[in-house]
Amino acid sequence: MEGRRREVVVSSLQFACSDDISTNVAAAERLVREAHAKGANIVLIQELFEGYYFCQAQREDFFQRAKPYKNHPTIARMQKLAKELGVVIPVSFFEEANAAHYNSIAIIDADGTDLGIYRKSHIPDGPGYQEKFYFNPGDTGFKVFQTKFAKIGVAICWDQWFPEAARAMVLQGAEILFYPTAIGSEPQDQGLDSRDHWRRVMQGHAGANVVPLVASNRIGKEIIETEHGPSQITFYGTSFIAGPTGEIVAEADDKSEAVLVAQFDLEMIKSKRQSWGVFRDRRPDLYKVLLTMDGNL
Repeated sequence: MEGRRREVVVSSLQFACSDDISTNVAAAERLVREAHAKGANIVLIQELFEGYYFCQAQREDFFQRAKPYKNHPTIARMQKLAKELGVVIPVSFFEEANAAHYNSIAIIDADGTDLGIYRKSHIPDGPGYQEKFYFNPGDTGFKVFQTKFAKIGVAICWDQWFPEAARAMVLQGAEILFYPTAIGSEPQDQGLDSRDHWRRVMQGHAGANVVPLVASNRIGKEIIETEHGPSQITFYGTSFIAGPTGEIVAEADDKSEAVLVAQFDLEMIKSKRQSWGVFRDRRPDLYKVLLTMDGNL
């Protein structure tokens, strides 16, 4: 008896951002349309795509970039686009929630419905990536969203370095993992290149959980004025889509705008995941050490 098939086409976008919202949102829409023309059902746009990655500096005026989740203009525009094209679009944005601020993402279903938000859990704090100045740690927990085409888990940039996040989403039923990111050179050490490390870690998440994974990163050079003078990051792109064994099935380079697409049969992958036994043979009773900071129970 021939098994059922449930095919989905996913897409990762990659482009350089200006510091003008309307220009960037128009670029995102243009590329979403291109992805749809290539058959995409779920399209991932990079992290905080409305403008420059402003976290290179600690500046009070940059809090003005945040907007409330409710009636957010970019989310509303992407809802209209999702409904028109019949595609799922996770939308990254800088959220103002009363006195709190979050690095958040709204999940828009293929009929334009807003399925809710995820707020970034792990907040980095280092030269060029000073996110703790702007963002509260997310309070949503790791979530899975039932979209028209698949159950998806979406986490954000620094979250991708933590295997616990990927495992938590797949335990909740995520069939595909999505990671919008903004990462590139290190202002304090131009000799440090994390690109391959960044990619291998996510390939590991795909392979360890036997799910496809989609990563979207920006390109281009961005200069931000700080209290110590200009800070510069060259974002290294290399957005990619990995299959359920961690294999790269589509990838971009480090300089070019790109629309990546890949097709997966989620029923076949589900069978592979079940038969491989990594979820059958888990031992949660032995993992209590993961609830500690220092490894001591």
